[in-house]
Amino acid sequence: MATTISTEFRRSRIMDEQVYMKEVSKMGRPIPGQSLTTNPENPAPYERPPEYTNVHEATMYLWETVTEDETYVALMTGVSKGVPVMNIVEVMLFGGFNSGKWNPDLMMMLAEPLAYMIIALAERLDLDIRIDGEDDGEEEGSVFGVEVEEELLEKLKNSQLPQGFITEDMAQEMKSLPTVSSLLNPSSPEEPQMQEAPEEPEMQKAPEQPSLMAQPEGQ
Repeated sequence: MATTISTEFRRSRIMDEQVYMKEVSKMGRPIPGQSLTTNPENPAPYERPPEYTNVHEATMYLWETVTEDETYVALMTGVSKGVPVMNIVEVMLFGGFNSGKWNPDLMMMLAEPLAYMIIALAERLDLDIRIDGEDDGEEEGSVFGVEVEEELLEKLKNSQLPQGFITEDMAQEMKSLPTVSSLLNPSSPEEPQMQEAPEEPEMQKAPEQPSLMAQPEGQ
């Protein structure tokens, strides 16, 4: 009797493992040890040394990216349609990691400055901004599954930009950015049209927090 139970248990375990591996294969995820079978002379971008290794250089790259006309219009269209800022942050940063721009540690450090960038750009268009997906039943205030500090989350929700976060050069760049007219007029059937931007509104700032975009001392 005991032998029969043991045999059935082993069969059940084998079946469970087979079902699990079958389901995992549908997700396109790597199997255990797959990285050891890749050609070391042709590694994936994220397996190579990252292009950026400090916050300042990486944030400058992100600022150039989000202020490119095509990317800017796409981001602001998403914000205007209610896409949470933190969802956009996750997609952009994970894409950068996959393309070898930064490692996972720097990726997490970039979440806050990138969120502030998107908020600043959306504020100039007077768009309604959603920070997280709480209303959709998603976990509140998290990035890549890591919980965001409550104080920071509150500042993001109140659009409290750190003092000096937007430099004079960045402010000038923002003035030259296009306005997406259809974002402010959802009933318009036309594609988003770019036109000259209005004067920049005064943004609420939190003076106690140093700029995350500032050049590190000694560099």
